[in-house]
Amino acid sequence: MFYTIIGTQWGDEGKGKIIDWLASKADAVVRFQGGNNAGHTLQIGDITYKLSLIPSGIISGKKGIIGNGVVLDPWALCEEIQKLSSQGVLINSDNLMIAENVCLVLPLHKIIDEFNEKLRGNEIIGTTKKGIGPAYEDKVGRRSIRLCDLNDNKLLRKKINLLINFHKVRFQNNRIELDADNLLYKLKKVYRKLQKYSVPVWKILNGLGDENKIILFEGAQGCLLDIDFGTYPYVTSSNTVS
Repeated sequence: MFYTIIGTQWGDEGKGKIIDWLASKADAVVRFQGGNNAGHTLQIGDITYKLSLIPSGIISGKKGIIGNGVVLDPWALCEEIQKLSSQGVLINSDNLMIAENVCLVLPLHKIIDEFNEKLRGNEIIGTTKKGIGPAYEDKVGRRSIRLCDLNDNKLLRKKINLLINFHKVRFQNNRIELDADNLLYKLKKVYRKLQKYSVPVWKILNGLGDENKIILFEGAQGCLLDIDFGTYPYVTSSNTVS
């Protein structure tokens, strides 16, 4: 059985509390879109948990799955895992899984986010400047680096070079140099921390569905921020609705 929780407005409706309550009855909780520009704050007893990428069901001991519709900032995720672990939340490869084909948010995407906002002048979108929109642009443009690409050094270097060549003119115009070797090093380093979570999520979800398990899809933001059905252009860069 599949259930989806989505905010009816801009995402500040308190749906994190509803998701946390429903998660107690679910077998797995899945983030299906967005990035670390959205999240939920949960108050359980005297402890406040702030979640941006990790599905909130993990606080209840449920499987937390980051789906391929998300764009993943791997460094932000590592910080979140470290923070939750310091608060006593158990996080391992049994209860946290990341779609191996998820597209990554890179440091250059954050810089592009700032470029884009400056170009809009007084008509800014008001992004969080965390690189989410530019990461989705590269995904749709078929030049993204995916989590699974970090397994193959030759492929990874090739994709980094293609990505940098695509964006380099804009960076050069702003007198910023992009360093392919440095990006490769940073990606390989962070992947050592995340590799154990990388799995074919589609296969796991199909298996849970076949066993008639309860799967809760956790929406980030809200309906009015949907790229197709929201208050365009003042929206996020993904489909927030089911």
